[in-house]
Amino acid sequence: MRILVADDEQSSRLIAEVVLRHLGHVPQSVSNGIEAWETFRACRPDVVISDWAMPGLTGLDLCRNIRAQPGDYVYFILVTSHGGRANILEGMHAGADDYLIKPLDTDDLQARLVAAARVSSLYQQLAGQQRELQQLNDDLAELARRDPLTTLGNRRALTEDRELLEARVNRYGHSYCIALVDVDQFKTYNDTYGHQAGDEVLCAVAAELRTQARSGDALYRYGGDEFLCIFPEQSVSDGAIAVERMRVAVEQLSIPHLGTRTGVVSVSAGLATLDSSRQRSMNDVLKEADDALYRAKQLGRNRVEHAEERLHATAEQ
Repeated sequence: MRILVADDEQSSRLIAEVVLRHLGHVPQSVSNGIEAWETFRACRPDVVISDWAMPGLTGLDLCRNIRAQPGDYVYFILVTSHGGRANILEGMHAGADDYLIKPLDTDDLQARLVAAARVSSLYQQLAGQQRELQQLNDDLAELARRDPLTTLGNRRALTEDRELLEARVNRYGHSYCIALVDVDQFKTYNDTYGHQAGDEVLCAVAAELRTQARSGDALYRYGGDEFLCIFPEQSVSDGAIAVERMRVAVEQLSIPHLGTRTGVVSVSAGLATLDSSRQRSMNDVLKEADDALYRAKQLGRNRVEHAEERLHATAEQ
Protein backbone atom coordinates (compact mmCIF):
# COMPACT_ATOMS: atom_id res chain seq x y z
CA MET A 1 0.00 0.00 0.00
CA ARG A 2 1.03 3.64 -0.49
CA ILE A 3 1.36 5.10 3.00
CA LEU A 4 1.83 8.75 4.00
CA VAL A 5 3.64 9.25 7.32
CA ALA A 6 3.25 12.68 8.94
CA ASP A 7 5.34 13.34 12.05
CA ASP A 8 7.46 16.28 13.18
CA GLU A 9 9.89 13.95 14.96
CA GLN A 10 12.55 12.78 12.54
CA SER A 11 13.38 9.63 14.49
CA SER A 12 9.74 8.52 14.47
CA ARG A 13 9.52 9.11 10.72
CA LEU A 14 12.68 7.10 10.05
CA ILE A 15 11.52 4.19 12.19
CA ALA A 16 8.14 4.14 10.48
CA GLU A 17 9.73 4.25 7.00
CA VAL A 18 12.08 1.35 7.75
CA VAL A 19 9.29 -0.82 9.19
CA LEU A 20 6.87 -0.02 6.35
CA ARG A 21 9.43 -0.84 3.66
CA HIS A 22 10.28 -4.07 5.45
CA LEU A 23 6.58 -4.98 5.37
CA GLY A 24 6.45 -4.37 1.61
CA HIS A 25 4.69 -1.01 1.60
CA VAL A 26 5.63 2.25 -0.13
CA PRO A 27 6.05 5.02 2.48
CA GLN A 28 6.36 8.75 1.97
CA SER A 29 7.09 10.93 4.99
CA VAL A 30 6.58 14.62 5.77
CA SER A 31 7.41 16.73 8.83
CA ASN A 32 4.30 18.85 9.44
CA GLY A 33 0.54 18.93 8.91
CA ILE A 34 0.47 21.48 6.08
CA GLU A 35 3.00 19.49 4.07
CA ALA A 36 1.00 16.34 4.81
CA TRP A 37 -2.18 17.94 3.46
CA GLU A 38 -0.45 19.12 0.27
CA THR A 39 1.13 15.71 -0.26
CA PHE A 40 -2.19 13.97 0.31
CA ARG A 41 -3.92 16.08 -2.34
CA ALA A 42 -1.08 15.48 -4.78
CA CYS A 43 -0.77 11.69 -4.49
CA ARG A 44 -3.78 10.46 -2.42
CA PRO A 45 -2.22 7.50 -0.55
CA ASP A 46 -4.06 4.40 0.63
CA VAL A 47 -3.21 4.96 4.30
CA VAL A 48 -2.23 8.00 6.36
CA ILE A 49 -0.30 7.58 9.62
CA SER A 50 -0.29 10.96 11.32
CA ASP A 51 1.03 12.29 14.59
CA TRP A 52 -1.60 14.05 16.69
CA ALA A 53 0.45 17.16 17.56
CA MET A 54 2.17 18.76 14.56
CA PRO A 55 2.97 22.36 13.62
CA GLY A 56 0.76 24.11 11.06
CA LEU A 57 -2.02 21.53 11.02
CA THR A 58 -2.73 19.00 13.73
CA GLY A 59 -3.41 15.36 13.08
CA LEU A 60 -7.08 15.91 13.97
CA ASP A 61 -7.38 18.78 11.49
CA LEU A 62 -5.62 16.75 8.82
CA CYS A 63 -8.03 13.89 9.40
CA ARG A 64 -11.07 16.18 9.17
CA ASN A 65 -9.77 17.69 5.93
CA ILE A 66 -9.25 14.26 4.41
CA ARG A 67 -12.70 13.06 5.42
CA ALA A 68 -14.23 16.10 3.74
CA GLN A 69 -12.68 15.12 0.39
CA PRO A 70 -14.61 13.01 -2.14
CA GLY A 71 -13.02 9.97 -3.72
CA ASP A 72 -11.79 6.55 -2.62
CA TYR A 73 -11.66 5.86 1.09
CA VAL A 74 -8.34 6.54 2.86
CA TYR A 75 -7.55 4.65 6.07
CA PHE A 76 -6.37 7.05 8.77
CA ILE A 77 -4.24 6.00 11.76
CA LEU A 78 -3.69 8.63 14.44
CA VAL A 79 -0.47 8.45 16.47
CA THR A 80 -0.44 9.93 19.95
CA SER A 81 1.62 9.82 23.09
CA HIS A 82 -1.63 10.14 25.09
CA GLY A 83 -3.49 6.87 25.28
CA GLY A 84 -6.43 8.05 27.36
CA ARG A 85 -9.97 7.16 26.28
CA ALA A 86 -10.94 10.80 25.83
CA ASN A 87 -8.10 11.34 23.35
CA ILE A 88 -8.90 8.16 21.47
CA LEU A 89 -12.62 9.01 21.23
CA GLU A 90 -11.82 12.52 20.07
CA GLY A 91 -9.66 11.09 17.29
CA MET A 92 -12.35 8.61 16.26
CA HIS A 93 -14.98 11.35 16.18
CA ALA A 94 -12.68 13.35 13.91
CA GLY A 95 -12.72 10.46 11.42
CA ALA A 96 -9.71 8.35 12.39
CA ASP A 97 -10.01 4.60 11.84
CA ASP A 98 -7.40 3.49 14.36
CA TYR A 99 -4.68 4.76 16.65
CA LEU A 100 -1.15 3.96 17.78
CA ILE A 101 0.66 4.95 20.94
CA LYS A 102 4.19 6.37 20.84
CA PRO A 103 6.80 5.02 20.79
CA LEU A 104 5.69 2.91 17.83
CA ASP A 105 5.62 -0.84 18.35
CA THR A 106 6.39 -2.83 15.19
CA ASP A 107 3.84 -5.56 15.92
CA ASP A 108 1.12 -3.01 16.70
CA LEU A 109 1.88 -1.14 13.48
CA GLN A 110 1.75 -4.35 11.43
CA ALA A 111 -1.58 -5.35 13.03
CA ARG A 112 -3.07 -1.93 12.22
CA LEU A 113 -1.91 -2.21 8.61
CA VAL A 114 -3.51 -5.66 8.24
CA ALA A 115 -6.79 -4.11 9.33
CA ALA A 116 -6.20 -1.15 7.01
CA ALA A 117 -5.67 -3.48 4.03
CA ARG A 118 -8.89 -5.36 4.76
CA VAL A 119 -10.99 -2.24 5.27
CA SER A 120 -9.53 -0.53 2.20
CA SER A 121 -10.26 -3.63 0.12
CA LEU A 122 -13.87 -3.65 1.31
CA TYR A 123 -14.27 0.03 0.50
CA GLN A 124 -12.78 -0.51 -2.95
CA GLN A 125 -15.22 -3.35 -3.60
CA LEU A 126 -18.11 -1.19 -2.40
CA ALA A 127 -16.97 1.73 -4.54
CA GLY A 128 -16.73 -0.57 -7.55
CA GLN A 129 -20.25 -1.86 -6.92
CA GLN A 130 -21.54 1.69 -6.57
CA ARG A 131 -19.92 2.66 -9.87
CA GLU A 132 -21.47 -0.39 -11.55
CA LEU A 133 -24.86 0.50 -10.06
CA GLN A 134 -24.55 4.10 -11.20
CA GLN A 135 -23.60 2.94 -14.70
CA LEU A 136 -26.56 0.58 -14.72
CA ASN A 137 -28.89 3.40 -13.63
CA ASP A 138 -27.44 5.65 -16.34
CA ASP A 139 -27.92 2.92 -18.94
CA LEU A 140 -31.51 2.33 -17.83
CA ALA A 141 -32.22 6.07 -17.94
CA GLU A 142 -30.82 6.23 -21.46
CA LEU A 143 -32.84 3.18 -22.54
CA ALA A 144 -35.97 4.87 -21.21
CA ARG A 145 -35.29 7.69 -23.68
CA ARG A 146 -34.82 5.36 -26.67
CA ASP A 147 -37.38 3.92 -29.04
CA PRO A 148 -36.95 0.14 -28.69
CA LEU A 149 -37.38 -0.51 -32.42
CA THR A 150 -35.24 2.16 -34.07
CA THR A 151 -33.07 3.15 -31.05
CA LEU A 152 -33.70 6.81 -31.90
CA GLY A 153 -34.94 9.16 -29.20
CA ASN A 154 -38.56 8.56 -28.20
CA ARG A 155 -41.37 10.93 -27.25
CA ARG A 156 -40.17 10.99 -23.64
CA ALA A 157 -36.73 12.12 -24.77
CA LEU A 158 -38.30 14.80 -26.94
CA THR A 159 -40.46 16.01 -24.06
CA GLU A 160 -37.38 16.30 -21.84
CA ASP A 161 -35.24 17.94 -24.53
CA ARG A 162 -37.77 20.45 -25.84
CA GLU A 163 -37.69 22.50 -22.63
CA LEU A 164 -33.93 22.86 -23.05
CA LEU A 165 -34.33 23.86 -26.70
CA GLU A 166 -36.94 26.51 -25.89
CA ALA A 167 -34.78 27.87 -23.06
CA ARG A 168 -31.77 28.17 -25.36
CA VAL A 169 -33.87 30.05 -27.91
CA ASN A 170 -35.42 32.42 -25.38
CA ARG A 171 -32.33 33.07 -23.26
CA TYR A 172 -29.44 32.85 -25.69
CA GLY A 173 -30.98 33.45 -29.11
CA HIS A 174 -30.16 30.02 -30.52
CA SER A 175 -32.09 28.77 -33.53
CA TYR A 176 -33.16 25.32 -34.73
CA CYS A 177 -34.61 23.87 -37.88
CA ILE A 178 -37.28 21.27 -37.11
CA ALA A 179 -38.18 18.60 -39.67
CA LEU A 180 -40.96 16.04 -39.60
CA VAL A 181 -40.16 13.09 -41.88
CA ASP A 182 -42.84 10.59 -42.82
CA VAL A 183 -42.57 7.28 -44.70
CA ASP A 184 -44.75 7.53 -47.80
CA GLN A 185 -47.77 5.18 -47.93
CA PHE A 186 -46.54 3.23 -44.93
CA LYS A 187 -49.95 1.75 -44.11
CA THR A 188 -50.14 0.37 -47.64
CA TYR A 189 -46.66 -1.09 -47.19
CA ASN A 190 -47.73 -2.84 -43.99
CA ASP A 191 -50.88 -4.18 -45.64
CA THR A 192 -48.89 -5.47 -48.62
CA TYR A 193 -45.71 -6.81 -47.06
CA GLY A 194 -46.67 -7.42 -43.43
CA HIS A 195 -45.89 -5.69 -40.15
CA GLN A 196 -42.52 -7.39 -39.66
CA ALA A 197 -41.37 -6.04 -43.00
CA GLY A 198 -42.80 -2.68 -41.96
CA ASP A 199 -40.68 -2.71 -38.82
CA GLU A 200 -37.62 -3.51 -40.92
CA VAL A 201 -38.37 -0.52 -43.15
CA LEU A 202 -38.65 1.78 -40.13
CA CYS A 203 -35.30 0.53 -38.85
CA ALA A 204 -33.71 1.00 -42.27
CA VAL A 205 -35.07 4.54 -42.63
CA ALA A 206 -33.99 5.42 -39.08
CA ALA A 207 -30.50 4.08 -39.74
CA GLU A 208 -30.23 6.12 -42.94
CA LEU A 209 -31.39 9.29 -41.20
CA ARG A 210 -28.74 8.70 -38.53
CA THR A 211 -26.07 8.10 -41.17
CA GLN A 212 -26.91 11.33 -43.00
CA ALA A 213 -27.24 13.44 -39.83
CA ARG A 214 -24.35 15.55 -38.62
CA SER A 215 -22.79 15.45 -35.19
CA GLY A 216 -25.02 17.56 -32.98
CA ASP A 217 -28.25 16.85 -34.88
CA ALA A 218 -30.98 15.16 -32.85
CA LEU A 219 -33.25 12.41 -34.17
CA TYR A 220 -36.45 11.06 -32.64
CA ARG A 221 -39.13 8.58 -33.58
CA TYR A 222 -42.07 10.95 -33.33
CA GLY A 223 -44.71 8.27 -33.69
CA GLY A 224 -45.64 5.40 -35.99
CA ASP A 225 -43.81 5.99 -39.26
CA GLU A 226 -42.94 9.61 -38.47
CA PHE A 227 -39.52 10.92 -37.43
CA LEU A 228 -38.40 14.25 -36.04
CA CYS A 229 -35.06 15.81 -36.91
CA ILE A 230 -33.62 18.84 -35.11
CA PHE A 231 -30.78 20.77 -36.74
CA PRO A 232 -29.08 23.28 -34.39
CA GLU A 233 -28.19 26.75 -35.69
CA GLN A 234 -29.64 25.98 -39.13
CA SER A 235 -31.95 28.14 -41.22
CA VAL A 236 -34.89 26.45 -42.86
CA SER A 237 -33.11 26.56 -46.22
CA ASP A 238 -30.01 24.89 -44.77
CA GLY A 239 -32.22 22.36 -43.02
CA ALA A 240 -34.01 21.68 -46.31
CA ILE A 241 -30.67 20.78 -47.90
CA ALA A 242 -29.93 18.33 -45.07
CA VAL A 243 -33.38 16.72 -45.26
CA GLU A 244 -33.23 16.52 -49.04
CA ARG A 245 -30.00 14.57 -48.64
CA MET A 246 -31.84 12.23 -46.27
CA ARG A 247 -34.74 11.87 -48.69
CA VAL A 248 -32.45 10.93 -51.57
CA ALA A 249 -30.53 8.47 -49.37
CA VAL A 250 -33.73 6.68 -48.34
CA GLU A 251 -34.90 6.48 -51.95
CA GLN A 252 -31.53 5.04 -52.97
CA LEU A 253 -31.99 2.17 -50.53
CA SER A 254 -34.27 0.84 -53.29
CA ILE A 255 -36.58 -1.02 -50.92
CA PRO A 256 -39.47 -2.23 -53.13
CA HIS A 257 -42.84 -0.59 -52.44
CA LEU A 258 -45.59 -1.12 -55.00
CA GLY A 259 -47.73 1.50 -53.31
CA THR A 260 -45.58 4.50 -54.31
CA ARG A 261 -45.21 6.14 -57.71
CA THR A 262 -41.45 5.47 -57.65
CA GLY A 263 -41.87 1.79 -56.78
CA VAL A 264 -39.53 2.06 -53.78
CA VAL A 265 -39.80 3.24 -50.19
CA SER A 266 -39.55 7.02 -50.00
CA VAL A 267 -40.14 9.78 -47.44
CA SER A 268 -41.75 13.20 -47.37
CA ALA A 269 -40.75 16.00 -45.02
CA GLY A 270 -42.02 19.29 -43.67
CA LEU A 271 -39.77 21.91 -42.05
CA ALA A 272 -40.14 24.92 -39.78
CA THR A 273 -37.81 26.99 -37.59
CA LEU A 274 -37.68 27.57 -33.86
CA ASP A 275 -35.90 30.86 -33.20
CA SER A 276 -36.17 34.12 -31.28
CA SER A 277 -37.40 36.19 -34.24
CA ARG A 278 -40.98 35.11 -33.55
CA GLN A 279 -42.50 34.28 -30.17
CA ARG A 280 -43.56 30.71 -30.78
CA SER A 281 -43.56 27.57 -28.70
CA MET A 282 -42.28 24.21 -29.81
CA ASN A 283 -45.90 23.16 -30.33
CA ASP A 284 -46.40 26.04 -32.76
CA VAL A 285 -43.30 25.06 -34.73
CA LEU A 286 -44.32 21.40 -34.83
CA LYS A 287 -47.72 22.45 -36.15
CA GLU A 288 -46.04 24.46 -38.91
CA ALA A 289 -43.76 21.53 -39.79
CA ASP A 290 -46.76 19.20 -39.83
CA ASP A 291 -48.64 21.55 -42.18
CA ALA A 292 -45.59 21.61 -44.47
CA LEU A 293 -45.43 17.81 -44.35
CA TYR A 294 -49.11 17.62 -45.31
CA ARG A 295 -48.42 19.95 -48.24
CA ALA A 296 -45.54 17.69 -49.37
CA LYS A 297 -47.95 14.75 -49.43
CA GLN A 298 -50.58 16.74 -51.29
CA LEU A 299 -48.00 17.70 -53.93
CA GLY A 300 -47.13 14.09 -54.72
CA ARG A 301 -44.96 12.83 -51.82
CA ASN A 302 -41.24 12.00 -51.93
CA ARG A 303 -40.41 15.70 -51.51
CA VAL A 304 -39.43 18.33 -48.93
CA GLU A 305 -41.55 21.38 -48.12
CA HIS A 306 -41.04 24.07 -45.49
CA ALA A 307 -43.30 26.47 -43.63
CA GLU A 308 -41.61 29.61 -44.96
CA GLU A 309 -42.73 28.75 -48.47
CA ARG A 310 -46.32 28.88 -47.31
CA LEU A 311 -45.70 32.12 -45.42
CA HIS A 312 -44.10 33.77 -48.45
CA ALA A 313 -46.92 32.63 -50.70
CA THR A 314 -49.50 34.05 -48.30
CA ALA A 315 -47.64 37.36 -48.06
CA GLU A 316 -47.48 37.68 -51.84
CA GLN A 317 -51.24 37.19 -52.16
